[in-house]
Amino acid sequence: MKTITAEQAIFEAIKEEMTKDNKVVFFGEGAATKTSSKPFDLVREFGKERVRNTPLSEGIIAGTAVGAAATGLRPIIDMLFVPFIMYAMEEVINSAASIRYISGGQFSFPFVLLARTGCGWSTGAQHNRNLEALFCHIPGLKVVMPSNPSDFKGLLKSSIRDNNPVIFIEDLALLYMTGEVPEEEHLVPLGKASTLKTGKDLTLVSWAKTVHNCIKAAEALSKEGIDTEVIDLRTLKPLDEETILNSVKKTGRLIVVHEASRTAGYGAEIAALAAEKTFPFLKAPIQRLTGPDAPPPSSYPLEQMYVPQSEKIIETAKTLFAAPIKV
Repeated sequence: MKTITAEQAIFEAIKEEMTKDNKVVFFGEGAATKTSSKPFDLVREFGKERVRNTPLSEGIIAGTAVGAAATGLRPIIDMLFVPFIMYAMEEVINSAASIRYISGGQFSFPFVLLARTGCGWSTGAQHNRNLEALFCHIPGLKVVMPSNPSDFKGLLKSSIRDNNPVIFIEDLALLYMTGEVPEEEHLVPLGKASTLKTGKDLTLVSWAKTVHNCIKAAEALSKEGIDTEVIDLRTLKPLDEETILNSVKKTGRLIVVHEASRTAGYGAEIAALAAEKTFPFLKAPIQRLTGPDAPPPSSYPLEQMYVPQSEKIIETAKTLFAAPIKV
């Protein structure tokens, strides 16, 4: 094992996959220059044909990736920030997410779209929009949001090898987080959640940075006699329904925690899934802890209020034990 940052894990994954498969190419906004100060320089390693900067035109970047994927390449594209993908929705939704289906499987679209989001860097509403639920709603797209360096690397490698378009969302606050990553070949399958802590009284489901707030809350709750299970989804789509449902059937209580705003957030999908398939096992109402229905602020203190913190998770958890469902 070695200790590296999530950002280093991303570029290690790209380097390893480009070394393994010469059909993998990397281009986007600053793609060729952002690694020059890292321990490895992707342009020097693989040449200007495979690693390229592009104009700041998201539609052109995504459109080029769709064409490249359709003709046999495996492109990785960097859009910098999630809101910038809005300029490429025609290419991402009407082309990438659809053409494999409408071609009857004659075409594949193995490309990965990298983009950053999340509070913690005070980038403001035009850069920090947590839009994962929007992409999960689109048939044909896969959506990944890791919470630690090991998963950043393993999930990105699996995404690059997948034959479908993958939206790979990097939580900005996690990029310089350090963690242990295996030295050997390391793949994490898409569609498989990770149970970070087992418990019998309460299930916490989360992804990206709020996973760490859930772990902190679970540790505090254990001191008060509440045994909490913490599930990191890792991949939002495909969703690991089995892990969620088995946990809720065991604990009878569920809180879904995410930074994105509440209305039509992905937490609602998970809450609906649990309500439909575990209702007889529920001992208390399902709860969602989310960001507010407001654009993310650029003030750092306000950002911290925007994100569900461990104190709020603890407070909400206690209410589930104080007020059980009346039958």
